[in-house]
Amino acid sequence: MKKPARRDGTPDRNNKKQRPTRSEAGGRTRSEAGGRPDRAEAGHRSGRPDAAKGKPGRPDPAAKNKRGKPKSAKPQRAQAQAPKISNAKPARHQYSDADRPVGPPQGDGMRLQKVLAQAGVASRRAAEELISQGRVEVDGRIVIEQGLRIDPENAVVRVDGVRVVVQKDLVHLALNKPRGWQSTMSDDLGRPCVGDIVSERVAAGQRLFHVGRLDADTEGLLLLTNDGDLAHRLMHPSFEVSKTYLATVSGALERGVGKKLKEGVELEDGPAKVDTFTLLDINEGKSLVRVTLHEGRKHIVRRLFDAVGHPVIRLVRTDIGAVALGDQRPGTLRVLGRGEVGGLYGAVGL
Repeated sequence: MKKPARRDGTPDRNNKKQRPTRSEAGGRTRSEAGGRPDRAEAGHRSGRPDAAKGKPGRPDPAAKNKRGKPKSAKPQRAQAQAPKISNAKPARHQYSDADRPVGPPQGDGMRLQKVLAQAGVASRRAAEELISQGRVEVDGRIVIEQGLRIDPENAVVRVDGVRVVVQKDLVHLALNKPRGWQSTMSDDLGRPCVGDIVSERVAAGQRLFHVGRLDADTEGLLLLTNDGDLAHRLMHPSFEVSKTYLATVSGALERGVGKKLKEGVELEDGPAKVDTFTLLDINEGKSLVRVTLHEGRKHIVRRLFDAVGHPVIRLVRTDIGAVALGDQRPGTLRVLGRGEVGGLYGAVGL
């Protein structure tokens, strides 16, 4: 027979069969006392309300682990933010398309310093210094920026005001035409002609033609090129390209001959005159003179001296514009230098 509990509500310790309640165990559950916890107590401890109902639930991220530290939250994927739009007014001085250098796009053509190097002006490093010094001009505009690309076939490049020919296929030659040779590329009568001297170049595919003519008895400087525009302008009288001759004439010239030639002499096809006249020597009834003129009419020098009574015995053309014959031997060819070619182009406005 069970003994009744005491009046103050405490259980009788002598009653071993009486199960202590939660409050009687000092707040310890059965699991803490070594017994099996029930579902309600497990759900209450883990913070999962669904555990009490027997349903699996997600762990609370704020719940503490066994050591009493809060669990770290899972990293969240960053969300892309919308671009911000600025309503600020543009600056008064800002970069625009108008400030970009004139010329081909940076991706086209050839670098300017490389073009100058290939044209024989200077090495690439020296060409860069020329550009930085403002001595290079492209299509009428001074270039100081490095790396500009140009079209070598169409661009007009000048260094210190002298044009640089950058086209690889252009040829400019100086020939010392011997006396008795014809100023033609071929001769039906089999006489020696200019074409015989440049036959190897023509056979290699170069299309050359002579600038102007020299009669068979006249020797000296004759230009050959494949630049038709240059050749046309050099021969046209409106561009007034000067030509210098050494003439050996018969007789001792009087003082008034030079003045008369500079003032002008009336010929059958109109008046003609020389630009300069210099008497160099008188020997054994012959006179050596140097004359410069820009006339291009046929036999003009011979006809002028015939008009003043001193026929020409020997005639040698020594200069055409900036190109001089120098000590070049008769019948030989040489390639014109950069300065000579530039001088020719400058004389005719190219």
